[in-house]
Amino acid sequence: MRSLTAALLYPGIGLLETTNLSVGRGTDRPFEIVGAPWLDGRRLAEALAKGPMEKLSKSQNTSELLKPVRFVPTRFTPTSSIYAGQECGGVQIFIDDWSAFSSLSTGLMIACELHQLYPTDWKAAGYQKLLAHPPTYQALIRADSYEQISRLWQAELQEFLKIRKRYLLY
Repeated sequence: MRSLTAALLYPGIGLLETTNLSVGRGTDRPFEIVGAPWLDGRRLAEALAKGPMEKLSKSQNTSELLKPVRFVPTRFTPTSSIYAGQECGGVQIFIDDWSAFSSLSTGLMIACELHQLYPTDWKAAGYQKLLAHPPTYQALIRADSYEQISRLWQAELQEFLKIRKRYLLY
């Protein structure tokens, strides 16, 4: 990892690497930028700034989850990995509040917006490879809201946290 920012972004942004999206490998900002030749960075940045998914329920505003992060349109040309030598449109991700930032939420919201904005261009099939949670992937493909999707793993997460607690020493 080239920076602490890249390390913080990796868990959520790295999941997108199995799709036809560059996650900045082959640039000086791996995991801090995402894009593709077919992607309009301004359009994606604007959609993420509004709060992903127009189908949000009134009980949760996902733009609150994205407050610690900003998306700035950019263009970049990776020297290696997917799209090596090709100019890509995309967004650079800036974390404004590290203590409130959630990498997984950020990556999943980007995935939701990509599916909404680019249903034929973004090839999401590989996303399941690292995501490894079929219900989440199926909900993404159905275009469920982020709130609906995140509820899918809450029971499993709570069970894991309960088990993990026994092993925490400090």
